[in-house]
Formats: sequence, C-alpha cells, structure tokens
Amino acid sequence: MEIKKHLIITGNSTVSWKDAIVKAIAEASKTIDYLSEVKILEQRANIDGDKILEYFVDLDISFTLDLDRKKISGGNV
Repeated sequence: MEIKKHLIITGNSTVSWKDAIVKAIAEASKTIDYLSEVKILEQRANIDGDKILEYFVDLDISFTLDLDRKKISGGNV
C-alpha cells in the first residue's frame, strides 16, 4: 500500500516563476524524502510600474510515506 502526503509551500525568485518552482523543490528535497509530484496552485508577482520585482509560486508537493520506517522510542525530544 502506498500513502502520499501533501504539503503546500511557497517559492520565490527574482528571475522567473520557473526558477521559483525549481528552487522550492530543491529546498524541499533537502528535508523531505520520497518527493513524487508537484502541482502549481498559484503564481503571482510583486511589481514596480512595468517591472516584475519578485515571482512567487504556491505549490502542492506530494511525497510517499515510508511505511517501513522504524519508530524511535525512549524519550522526548
């Protein structure tokens, strides 16, 4: 059986929406194992006149839960 969990994250970039997506996924992969899917929920930007200053993306990232992981017991963190 495979179970997936979803997280909503926001990425940002001064270059492009694509760069914001790539950076957000790269950062998420540093602390979340088994990333499997991404869905772009929203794109927006801060502007100054006719210039985009910063791009933002809201992403729904999915990862598969490790059902075989052993629970660590014995104490509180």
